[in-house]
Amino acid sequence: MAWLRSVLHLLWMGITVIPWTLAVLVVSLFASRTTTWWVAVNWFRVVMWGTRVILGVRMEVQGLHNLPLGQTSAAVLLSKHQSTLETLWLPTIMSHPLAFVFKRELLKIPFFGWSMARLDMIHINRESRTVAMKHVIDQGKRLLAQGNWVIMFPEGTRMPRGEAGTYQTAGTRLAVESGAPVVPIAVATARCWPKEGFVKHAGVVRVSIGAPMESAGRDPKALMREAQAWIEAEMRRIDPEAYR
Repeated sequence: MAWLRSVLHLLWMGITVIPWTLAVLVVSLFASRTTTWWVAVNWFRVVMWGTRVILGVRMEVQGLHNLPLGQTSAAVLLSKHQSTLETLWLPTIMSHPLAFVFKRELLKIPFFGWSMARLDMIHINRESRTVAMKHVIDQGKRLLAQGNWVIMFPEGTRMPRGEAGTYQTAGTRLAVESGAPVVPIAVATARCWPKEGFVKHAGVVRVSIGAPMESAGRDPKALMREAQAWIEAEMRRIDPEAYR
């Protein structure tokens, strides 16, 4: 049954992404990047409807009150990265447009990548770490000043359930240089949507949003250690089975 649900969900994503991509492309010709973003978010909502109804995956979030309030409130979101699920779901609960930091190769994905190219995102060439870091900070400061929130996965790639990667400091460097607070996010998405493997499983996915960490005058490395400590400790609380 899980295999059949996974096939149906993949078909649901494939069928719905085509008209939504066309809508994003058309809207982007006439409307602002912000308006185009919210059009794209409607596809994420459609996908999450299918995730709930077809796959039987239910999302539970704690700490929404920790997100900065206000039209001009800046934030750098640093999230655990376990699967595609958090990239689809997090935009649907945020009050601000999100600017993801992602590898440039994703722009080549038919339809999905074409839509991303029309949004105000930060796509990087990971072959040059120094150039990528400068690009993240320059573009990130611009987007934060426009009222967008920058979201990054500091481990750089999806991690298997119960494991931790090396946390990179690009996000905290951006936060320190821009003065925006860091908001840590723990996600236990691999419980139902694993990094590897096609089959998804029904169940409850818990997500926790931490209190903002002020960045003014902080050392980026120390700030990242603080964010990492909170995220990894919170992962053990929301998904204890993975750390036995």
